[in-house]
Amino acid sequence: MVIANSKPKNSYQLPNQVMSNENNKIILPLNLIPKQWLNIASFLPEKPYPALLPNGMPADFETMTKIFPTECVKQAGSSEEFIDIPKGIREGLALCNRPTPLLRAFRLEKALGLDSDRVKIYGKMEYVSPMGSHKGNTALAQAYYAKQDGITGLTTETGAGQWGTALSMAGTMMGLKVKVFQVRASYYDKPGRRVMMHNYGGEVVPSPSNETESGKQFYSKDPNHPGSLGIAISEAVELAMKSPNYKYSLGSVLDFVCLHQTVIGQEAKIQMDIAGDYPDVVIGCIGGGSNFAGIAFPFMKEKLLGNTPETRFIGAEPAACPSITKGKYTWDYGDTAKMAPIAKMYTLGHTFIPPAVHAGGLRYHGAAPLLSMLANHKQMESVMLHQTKAIQAGMLFSRTEGILPAVETCHAVAAVIDEALEAKENGKKKTILFNFSGHGFFDTHAYKALQENKLVDYEYPSKLIQSALGDLPSIDESKFM
Repeated sequence: MVIANSKPKNSYQLPNQVMSNENNKIILPLNLIPKQWLNIASFLPEKPYPALLPNGMPADFETMTKIFPTECVKQAGSSEEFIDIPKGIREGLALCNRPTPLLRAFRLEKALGLDSDRVKIYGKMEYVSPMGSHKGNTALAQAYYAKQDGITGLTTETGAGQWGTALSMAGTMMGLKVKVFQVRASYYDKPGRRVMMHNYGGEVVPSPSNETESGKQFYSKDPNHPGSLGIAISEAVELAMKSPNYKYSLGSVLDFVCLHQTVIGQEAKIQMDIAGDYPDVVIGCIGGGSNFAGIAFPFMKEKLLGNTPETRFIGAEPAACPSITKGKYTWDYGDTAKMAPIAKMYTLGHTFIPPAVHAGGLRYHGAAPLLSMLANHKQMESVMLHQTKAIQAGMLFSRTEGILPAVETCHAVAAVIDEALEAKENGKKKTILFNFSGHGFFDTHAYKALQENKLVDYEYPSKLIQSALGDLPSIDESKFM
């Protein structure tokens, strides 16, 4: 195992010596946390599209700051290459065990029969956060900036519960109330996450609920409706807009969320350098796209600059909700009730209701606009995986490396294994880096279902996707581009 703790080159000088021992560990001082976020917007093939209001007009600053923290809105519109991370946020990141370790998965390589001199697997281990995932990187930033705005609380949605957990803890740290609308299927499927959110001070409601008008549309017809992230977002946005002392917080998709996650990839770049490697392939699972952006964007910058043109980037999606793999690159609403901003992204349609698979955090109908633009320009790829294959991969990882992956993370692990075996079969040299976005300590029921042969694989029919794409907004880009 290789463990390296570091920070980006733009922020510090590497010490002359690092500690190492017979266990092949590389350790750097723990206080080396990135001082800046990397803004990929400066390097994209084209200028990012603006967010639009539900009426189709570009979202103005005043309207956006009624929904989101002011500084986050500024960051979303910034063209600066680097944006400073305030000391208060960096202190929170330290509490979340940044810098996180980089793992060389030697035992997994051995189990796959790989030649470890030719095919190498590295994982950026975000599970070490007390929240259990990468989500704290943006939760701390959004709560910090919300506190600066003088509000008293935040509303949000969550699927599997990693994001709701992170924002609940961040809110408590910053002295804010947090109300979480959790997708109903996950609310009952993952009770441990619900308990953790309560422990951190969050109020958790299953969505759709009867507490909002957007939720009642579904709850009144079916109190047991499985819900979706699109519905939960509608409820959280509606409550925030009706409550003057609250703002809305989102754990993925938006530009500023992807920005905040780049601490992951910045650390990983230096850690890979210490290990004497550079990735040929960078992999992350994709729901909305935040953890993929976090690991990928600092490396993607080098590709876009022409420094590493051969590096490949792969987003692993669930077959039940493959936004990039089967979706359409177009304008769509960010939520089911058409209250959140409209974005240009790969989407399955805002009315899309995915099956209640175990990877609740990957059940969003769209992908982040920044990722979507890169996918449209063929700078990244996507693959879709059934949950049985993904959870089997997670089982193998836990038995070789001793860490149980979250079901969402299992999709990335499965994609890593596919890439490694392809290289083995074809005699290629390949170095693979992936984001181990969260642990699965609250997902044991999914592994139990695998062990008992009770998992069911879903692949959403193309016919239903086309139906969901029939209610897209009509946007004339010439009016604002």
